[in-house]
Amino acid sequence: MTDWLLALVPTWGVWLMALATFFSCLALPVPCSVLMLTAGGFAAAGDLDLGALLMGSLAGAVAGDQTGYRLGRLGGQPLLARLARNPTRAALLDRAARLMETRGAPGIFFTRWLFAPVGPYANFTAGALGWSWTRFTLWGVLGEAVWVGLYCGLGYGFAGNIQAATDYAGSLLGILAGLAAMGAAAWWLVNSLRQERAKG
Repeated sequence: MTDWLLALVPTWGVWLMALATFFSCLALPVPCSVLMLTAGGFAAAGDLDLGALLMGSLAGAVAGDQTGYRLGRLGGQPLLARLARNPTRAALLDRAARLMETRGAPGIFFTRWLFAPVGPYANFTAGALGWSWTRFTLWGVLGEAVWVGLYCGLGYGFAGNIQAATDYAGSLLGILAGLAAMGAAAWWLVNSLRQERAKG
């Protein structure tokens, strides 16, 4: 399926990316990261317009997030229970709920790009739990902008060398995940010290 989709990139470009990011944000198995890297490479070669590619990919991702949120809002807890019948989905739903509980609204931001496999389930969960639409949308759009910009930008920067761009993206995300963990640990430590001082 991946090879077939990659072959469509130069022909359908922006429309393909909008549809791919849309369906990916609804938990369908679409290889969006590879498609964005490839499309970025075609943009570097002058076959696609980079601005249109970024906007189309972002529009599809945001529309997918909004659809997932709305489905969660309409389906509520019964939808989450139905999704959780599958053990893999149950684990992703649980991780999404924990991220949103511990990180709050920034958890939505991080599930767009740093913890991307959790993203669609965070959409359903946010809707089912009645999260503020404005807060969900703000953090979601910011996160999707990072995701789209990172992958299309790397594809553009590496001029279509997908393997090199993929390796670099993996390393970069690993570093960012480490920094995020260090930041969270530092925040927890500072908070704990403040509470201790307040008690004393």
